[in-house]
Amino acid sequence: MIVIDASPAVHHKAGLGRYAEELIGALVYAKPEVPPQRSGYGVLYHDAANAKPSRLMESLPRLTTVQRPYPWRLRALLAQMLNIAQDGLLVSADSPAGAPTLFHATEHLLPRFKRARSVFTLHDLIFKFFPAYHLPRNRLFLNLAMPLFLRRADAIICVSEHTKRDAMREYHLPESKLRVIYEGVHPRFKRIVDVKALQIVRDHYSLPERFVFALGTIEPRKNYLTLIKAFAEMRRRRDNDDTQLIIAGRQGWLFEETFRAVHENGLTGRVRFIGSVDEAHLPALYSLATIFAMPSMYEGFGFPPLEALACGAAVASSNAASLPEIVGNAAVSLPPGDVTAWADTLERALTDSDFVRGLRARGPAQAAKFSWQSAARETRALYDEVLAR
Repeated sequence: MIVIDASPAVHHKAGLGRYAEELIGALVYAKPEVPPQRSGYGVLYHDAANAKPSRLMESLPRLTTVQRPYPWRLRALLAQMLNIAQDGLLVSADSPAGAPTLFHATEHLLPRFKRARSVFTLHDLIFKFFPAYHLPRNRLFLNLAMPLFLRRADAIICVSEHTKRDAMREYHLPESKLRVIYEGVHPRFKRIVDVKALQIVRDHYSLPERFVFALGTIEPRKNYLTLIKAFAEMRRRRDNDDTQLIIAGRQGWLFEETFRAVHENGLTGRVRFIGSVDEAHLPALYSLATIFAMPSMYEGFGFPPLEALACGAAVASSNAASLPEIVGNAAVSLPPGDVTAWADTLERALTDSDFVRGLRARGPAQAAKFSWQSAARETRALYDEVLAR
């Protein structure tokens, strides 16, 4: 049996949760004629009392621990530092698939196993390049643990070429140990044209006719400060413009400055934070937006701009880190700190219908290059390669 860490999925951790849920689903259903419980895959997750597993997770052999997040992380770190086997975590008396032979770490945490091979997914190294964007205890943990995890893993999946280059430069890892496997976009992300369906979502969030849309956790790395300043500059150029900036996403850490910037730039009532949104509403939100904006300073991959492209939205994206790989020439790529360039692009999206039409036409073809089925095939091939060693 191959065991995959489903912790980010059952605890709904934004991008990491999406990665774990979608990848596990694509692996399990690669052979739809085989029932999930006999697919050869199982899942492991911590803090079982607070977990909210999907029906997919509940259909698989499950290995759980009651440990809360920080004790769970500390336990893994100490086991790696002291070379203490944690193979007992992989014991399941009722597993129909036999003893686990491989463990896939999906959220930057690798327990110490001695009787099972391991694959580690490296999403990003934000804590190395933007340490101020992490809480001190997270920084400390990752600086201590990441070298151990990367060294002990039998193979490392990097979710972009940029992440691979970062890993090689920072940790001097052999290229042969790294494999770039892009994440995917779910088929549910497509342009919504049903007028009634769009109106339901517009009414639900009280959306104006025209709005700039952004999605992501409210934290400094997402660089909403630049977007807010650019939106303010655009509004100063256009008297009586009724466009709003709609930002969706939960509060992360160090979010206070972002909220203050709205009032400091005279945008009270013009910038709205609508919190976490129902995922079923996302295709309509992307489809309704005048333009989707992703000003992030750093992304290991970046789901929102890819999903927006799949929905035929006009997209403006930062040109930092992995984002140019993801959006290609289907989006406007801008320096993350250039307020004037962002303001110019927002203004053009509101005034130049040909510009918007051109962007919308290019999006779906770019998004079609990324699929979970492809990610699952490449991941399964890597599992087989590791197991054959």
